[in-house]
Amino acid sequence: MARIAFLGLGRMGIGMAGRLVRAGHTVSVYNRSAERAAELVAAGAVAAPTARAAAENAEAVIAMVADDAASQAVWLGEDGALAGTLAPHAFAIECSTLSRPWVLELSAHAATRGLRYLDLPVTGLPDAAAAGTLTLFAGASTEDLDAARPLLKPLCSNIVHFGDVGAGTSYKLIQNLLGSVQIAATAEALRTAELAGLDLATVVDTLSRGGAASPTVVRMAHLMLDDVHDRDIAFTAALRLKDTRIGVELSDAVDAPAALGHTALELFDSLVGSGHGALSEAILLNHLRA
Repeated sequence: MARIAFLGLGRMGIGMAGRLVRAGHTVSVYNRSAERAAELVAAGAVAAPTARAAAENAEAVIAMVADDAASQAVWLGEDGALAGTLAPHAFAIECSTLSRPWVLELSAHAATRGLRYLDLPVTGLPDAAAAGTLTLFAGASTEDLDAARPLLKPLCSNIVHFGDVGAGTSYKLIQNLLGSVQIAATAEALRTAELAGLDLATVVDTLSRGGAASPTVVRMAHLMLDDVHDRDIAFTAALRLKDTRIGVELSDAVDAPAALGHTALELFDSLVGSGHGALSEAILLNHLRA
């Protein structure tokens, strides 16, 4: 069993860290809001006052945070994980959805410390994190990824290796940008159906069975129909805006066509700008009704 530091205890992070605890690892956890660690401490984890303290002597440090700024805060600086004394050749593993430039910069910081960096964003909802059935998108050397597989086993049912550091993040941003376009298109389709006088429940049921259905379209159409956006939130509008923005930035950086991505970005920027950032991303339909 390994000594693992886990940084970031949102709904995804709690589920992932819990899997590592139940697998028998010694897990130190850090979160900016310390009270979120209580459930994990009761299960056997140790709460640390800083990311640096959590990472002390760790053989692997895993982060699952909201954005680049949060990632920078837990890794860098006087209280960051990289400021402490980690085990020789420890793994630095970023599971967050981050911008590709920051992932490449962070990997360079890790390399100066002699750490093995894994670019490892995940896909799956909080239930999958708690069940250990996430899919991991890997950007790392084959050697480093193979060495880390035993540590990663409690977290996932599948690991897809896309290439070197940055490749995992590139794929995750492409997938999430496609998801943003689908969510925006679903909201527009349902609003069009309403304005055309169709029964929305019938539309959602039929759409879910048709050729245009995808897991994202089906899930979001039902969430939009349910119209409950302030509890049991799997993904906020603010996080959707962040993912859409960095996805579009990647597309623009490689001179890819991104007209639909830019349109989705405008919609989610307007949604968050209207004060709905903390609510479910599915509230986009209500925004189009306004």
